[in-house]
Amino acid sequence: MTSLQPAAVLWDMDGTIVDTEPYWMRAETLLVESFGGTWSHEDALGLVGQGLWHSARRLQARGVTLTEDEIIQGLTRSVMEQIRIAVPWRPGAMELLAALRKAGIPTALVTMSLRNLAELVVESMGFAAFDAIVSGDDVTHSKPHPEPYLRGAELLGVPIADCVAIEDSEPGLASAVASGAVSIGVPHVVPIPESDGHTLWPTLAGRTIDDLTGVFTAARNGTPTTGDAESHTPTRNAP
Repeated sequence: MTSLQPAAVLWDMDGTIVDTEPYWMRAETLLVESFGGTWSHEDALGLVGQGLWHSARRLQARGVTLTEDEIIQGLTRSVMEQIRIAVPWRPGAMELLAALRKAGIPTALVTMSLRNLAELVVESMGFAAFDAIVSGDDVTHSKPHPEPYLRGAELLGVPIADCVAIEDSEPGLASAVASGAVSIGVPHVVPIPESDGHTLWPTLAGRTIDDLTGVFTAARNGTPTTGDAESHTPTRNAP
């Protein structure tokens, strides 16, 4: 079987490149409590991977008497303040991004966070990690709708079917799969069920371009790759 290298790799951000979910959860909790309500860890888990406007409506339903835009801007400011103190990189993400850049494989960031937050994370990387950014304020339909990933491929000028997408949440992975990208789930805060429609990896630590090529080749040749997560042993751990 001839190996097929993806034309581009599309990356989710929160939970995939940076472990910002605890930052979002803290911001949500403080916001709801400031209006006299309560917000549990289970409540917060229900928003992982969802679009910000969907999240804002959920928070309104819990007693937050602000507009959707006010909620989104407030949460984003809180997360940005926390990132400026410490950027919680996910294991293996920076190394794989750097390898893709060195190999000249185009990359796009596809996040439902606002652009100012996405740009803050990208600037913190220390190298030009992405050729394009798709943020939550760039699309009409947020994940799990396929529009964000379709937009990412469009900005890179490549067919979505020639792309690999990397996600950490079920809504995000649903978006990637629906777009037609070869999709890899790397579960973090919430589990992702196994499916013939995507591959699951337990971590990005030790993952290489050859691993991405293997998943892409198998998918395009109709070979199931779901079990790959169990068979791969990382070659090293990220710092």
